[in-house]
Amino acid sequence: MNISQQRGSTERSQVRRAELIATGRKLFADTSYDALSMDDIARHAGVAKGLIYYYFKSKRGYYLAIIEESVADLVARAGSDTDLPRTERVQRTMDGYLRYAQHHQAAYRTIVTGGVGFDSQVQAIRDAVREELIATIAEGAYGRRDIPLVARLALIGWMTGVEGVTLDWLGHQELERDEVRELLIRLLRGTLRTIEELEPSCPAPPATP
Repeated sequence: MNISQQRGSTERSQVRRAELIATGRKLFADTSYDALSMDDIARHAGVAKGLIYYYFKSKRGYYLAIIEESVADLVARAGSDTDLPRTERVQRTMDGYLRYAQHHQAAYRTIVTGGVGFDSQVQAIRDAVREELIATIAEGAYGRRDIPLVARLALIGWMTGVEGVTLDWLGHQELERDEVRELLIRLLRGTLRTIEELEPSCPAPPATP
């Protein structure tokens, strides 16, 4: 096989793998890990079960690949619109976060709660997305990601509250997404004011009218 053929084979392999992950994301969006067997997944994907094992080794490997892809999407949504004013960027970040959670409920619950039982790999993924989102909020609020420890701890506390509020909202959805977003932004403003009191080097950005 020449270099051109190898490149073509690699590209086809990457496309097929991406197609399987896309299928898995749809399946796991509103269905728990335990509720789907490999036979179910293969049937929905329209492929032989062995092909999924070939690319992902196991159901858990497939599941982790889907979660990693979901996290990448969530972070990308949260970190987009970097050319917007800071306050508007924070609003877009929260709206993208809630929109993702609303339309990918099972995947969101997995990311936030740490997966099936005590799954250290999924928890590591969750911790990574928390750190990225906190850095995104810090950049939106202060124009920088490197912030003092007290500011980071305060934002971690706020982020934990965001996860709790979002999980409860998904269970009921009695409020519109815009209302939940406004609630979380107001809580963030309070957190940023508290940070300013404790760490003057991190002044809270002015609230929009």
